Amino acid sequence: MSQPDSRRHDPAGRRAVVIGGGCAGMLTAAALRAYADVTVVERDALPEGPEPRKGLPQARHVHVLWSGGARAVEELVPGVTDVLLAAGARRVPLPTGLVSMQAQGWLRRWPEMQFMIASTRDLLDWAVRERVAGSPRVTVLQRTELLGLEGDASRVTGVRVRTPEGEERVLEADLVVDASGRGSRATAWLDGLGVPAAPLEEVDSGLVYASRVFRAPPGTEDFPVVNVQSDATRPVPGRTTTIVPVEGGRWLVTLSGTRGGEPTGVVEEFERFARDVRHPVVGELIAHAEPLCDPVVTRSTVNRRRFFEKVRDWPDGFVVIGDSVATYNPVYGHGMSVAAQGVVALRDHVAEHGIAAPGLARRAQRAVCRPVATAWKLATSTDILYPGAIGKQPGPADRLLGRYVNRMMRTATGRPLVTKAFLDVVTLSAPVTALLRPDTFIAVLRGPGRPRLTQPPLTESEHETVLRAPGHSGSRTGG
Repeated sequence: MSQPDSRRHDPAGRRAVVIGGGCAGMLTAAALRAYADVTVVERDALPEGPEPRKGLPQARHVHVLWSGGARAVEELVPGVTDVLLAAGARRVPLPTGLVSMQAQGWLRRWPEMQFMIASTRDLLDWAVRERVAGSPRVTVLQRTELLGLEGDASRVTGVRVRTPEGEERVLEADLVVDASGRGSRATAWLDGLGVPAAPLEEVDSGLVYASRVFRAPPGTEDFPVVNVQSDATRPVPGRTTTIVPVEGGRWLVTLSGTRGGEPTGVVEEFERFARDVRHPVVGELIAHAEPLCDPVVTRSTVNRRRFFEKVRDWPDGFVVIGDSVATYNPVYGHGMSVAAQGVVALRDHVAEHGIAAPGLARRAQRAVCRPVATAWKLATSTDILYPGAIGKQPGPADRLLGRYVNRMMRTATGRPLVTKAFLDVVTLSAPVTALLRPDTFIAVLRGPGRPRLTQPPLTESEHETVLRAPGHSGSRTGG
């Protein structure tokens, strides 16, 4: 895609405010800096390097940037992928660099069809922040509290903030973008202006996830991502395990379990849980890796979506993006990719219509929600099937689609064409409708064509490299 012409719709003095200085907020600042002076309002003190920050506790769990999201991030912040890779992030070809037991069996490691960027969330946020926060047209206000929106039900004209010194002030803006994440108060802010509430939908599988960092065994610098997914068609809690190699010669290992099958933070139970899922491969591998910390547990995992695009009288001058719109079961890893694609959609509308154009916010909000819809469908259609899940039950059409998807996943274990269709959708590189293309549909009807793999497709070299490593007790506490 050609770069937008920054001279269009860019009268002198245009201003934008972005609420939130995380990954979505900095991407938004990058998108808008060609059209306005951008002020980012962030309540935390942002770290100087790729380090944890108070307002992002979920950063300690597995995060991946699917290829659909990685392309969007690179488009918004050219060169950031090279920064990530130079700092130790991994570009993992899919399914070549993936050892994955899906609901219907092990995927084969075909030549590259899509990819993911694997790193810690702290590294990703830092790489984006480094290339955006220093821009001449971007100002970051740290340790600054957002008190509310300025304006009325027809137009947002800015925000009220409290500075670190306790002073209240108004920041006027032609466009305000809420990228404050899962703790967003957008609904309360809009209510204060008299804007009708957006419809809300929730699907809660009761998921809990626990993560632990390990020192990777020597010689595993190119080790694949390894995961075991649950099978939602079985009437048992859904439990998963994942190893993601990250920078610094480490493995970030995340366990998850839905209601009735949750992992705990007990050190001695971490490896045991990893062995007790549908296949013990992750537990067997981490038994040969040195733990560097105790498990970290998170319970805030409800799929929650606010349908801002359905608010009839949406105010000009305000757009909600990223986790402020919807949050998903983190097992699917879609949050960052959806946010990045939403920012690209916002940028394209600003480039076409101008940052202060009447109706821009409403059009942009609808566009932002298109990638949200794909991720939402993928997450909730599975999560609602687990025992004790709370939310809207699937109707006849959803159940029919579910049966088709189950057959498709079985076929994907043996047909590369179907594997590619699946990965195109999962990586947010294609819409869900791509699963119903005629060639894919016919292949699904024909079935896998190859026998299912009975063991994880690790190469002999990969397996032996881990087994040769000095043994470590998976229950040992790291320093």
